[in-house]
Amino acid sequence: MMAVAVYILCVMTSTFCATLLLREFLRTRARLLLWSSLSFAAFAVNNALVFMDLVVLPSSDLSLFRALAALLAIGLLLYGLIWDAS
Repeated sequence: MMAVAVYILCVMTSTFCATLLLREFLRTRARLLLWSSLSFAAFAVNNALVFMDLVVLPSSDLSLFRALAALLAIGLLLYGLIWDAS
């Protein structure tokens, strides 16, 4: 029961961070905020997939999709950091 609460809180926290970063990007138009918000949105998808994999559908294996979502999130943030630094 405690694990379910932690998984849900992780999804909510990542979504909240993505929303705050996107809102600030719309206000200031700083590109790094856009890439950070997209990264946190992908982290939210990753956390949702963890919840689906371990709680909702324990008999299925979603580890490939979880890894792809994490790779996308890290790739977006890395691309934003490199693009913004140049």
